[in-house]
Amino acid sequence: MSGSFWEKPLSALDDAEWEALCDGCGRCCMQKFVDEDCGEILYTDVACRWLDESTCTCRCYAKRLEHVPGCMDIRLFKSWQYAWLPENCAYRLRYEGRPLPDWHPLLSGDHSSVADAGISMQGCCVSELDVPEDLWPNRIRPDIYRSP
Repeated sequence: MSGSFWEKPLSALDDAEWEALCDGCGRCCMQKFVDEDCGEILYTDVACRWLDESTCTCRCYAKRLEHVPGCMDIRLFKSWQYAWLPENCAYRLRYEGRPLPDWHPLLSGDHSSVADAGISMQGCCVSELDVPEDLWPNRIRPDIYRSP
């Protein structure tokens, strides 16, 4: 990986750079709803069954698209789909031409900076296996989508 690769356009990143851009917050792995009246994405604190809530890593990352039909392959996003990502997401920030925040591990040099900044879902979510689907709307958390 080259110097400040995270400043490149997304289309110029190689596979290793692409993967390193993710801060591992886990917010994109939360169950979501779309407000039918205004189109706003509503995030819950209900995590995909494959997310390890203690580390915010996917237990089946290599095969996630096979195991989870709704899982997002960000590399295939159309321009309008980036709005589905949380405001703090590095992929969304770079797509929009904005810089990474100071707490991002690529800038801080410390992966714990994500949790220290209050961004990580580590310890702040529950597995979809533990909450009946009809109760997910009760767990909507507007703060997950927006930057702190």
